[in-house]
Amino acid sequence: MMLRSRRVSLEGVNLLELAPRRVAPWSESGGRVVLQVEAPERPWRTPLDWLSYKMSTKKVRLDEVGSFAWKLLDGRRTVAQVAQKLRVEFGEQVDPAEERLGEMIRMLRRGGMIAYADWDADTPPADFPSEASR
Repeated sequence: MMLRSRRVSLEGVNLLELAPRRVAPWSESGGRVVLQVEAPERPWRTPLDWLSYKMSTKKVRLDEVGSFAWKLLDGRRTVAQVAQKLRVEFGEQVDPAEERLGEMIRMLRRGGMIAYADWDADTPPADFPSEASR
């Protein structure tokens, strides 16, 4: 189960200097990372609420670039370092690497799938693939 963290605003912080870490359970399928996303917490008041819950995304399959980046988000490498590794691995395909990676990281953080050790409290790391993938 993924825990939601208490997050503070990173306004004015240089994202390139931060070292995000994975906190969502994940597995690999066909060489791609599949994130296990927590279903939205909503009381089922109507049949439409139940249908919305059933249709909500519970797994996110990353593309080749996202999967490569995800595996590098270990809390030790900065965003700038991960972007550099993306550039080495994929070349012009990822340019501008910092912008592409930055957008991915913002989305993952907003979804509670990554955290920053110094900024997000109470988020245990997910250093290894989930048990389901073994």
